[in-house]
Amino acid sequence: MQKITPFLWFDGQAEAAVAFYCSSFRNAQAGAVTRYPEGTPGRAGTVMTASFTLEGLEFTALNGGPHYRPTPGVSFVVRCADQAELDTLWDRLAAGGKPLQCGWITDPFGITWQLVPAEMMDLLGRGDAAANQRLMQAMMPMVKLDMAALRQAWLGAGR
Repeated sequence: MQKITPFLWFDGQAEAAVAFYCSSFRNAQAGAVTRYPEGTPGRAGTVMTASFTLEGLEFTALNGGPHYRPTPGVSFVVRCADQAELDTLWDRLAAGGKPLQCGWITDPFGITWQLVPAEMMDLLGRGDAAANQRLMQAMMPMVKLDMAALRQAWLGAGR
């Protein structure tokens, strides 16, 4: 059992969000649904929580009402195995969402994701300061990250 579970707040969209995420990620599964009982803040019989798993991480979606909205101050980083995985996931999350700078994207439900090529993190972990600076300078103006361009910058190609 996972000790810490991300708990996402929605205003009546928990089921739709779970369906969206489960259709967007390759390794995803919807889980248990609980419903509001009589005498609680939610309308009796409507979905209160819905659990789901993405890439081995369990989440819970809560229909908590209009009191809170998601913010990019909390985001989920997805280390993509290659450019093809990044492109596929980007296209899925961008459908109805908002692409942001540096590989960030806010999905249609307001949840922010960072889609990062695993190779980029590996390069940053073993590169010298100049190589890392070139990579970061190449990344900053990008919206969707392009690993080929990032690799070229890291290697110093075109200098």
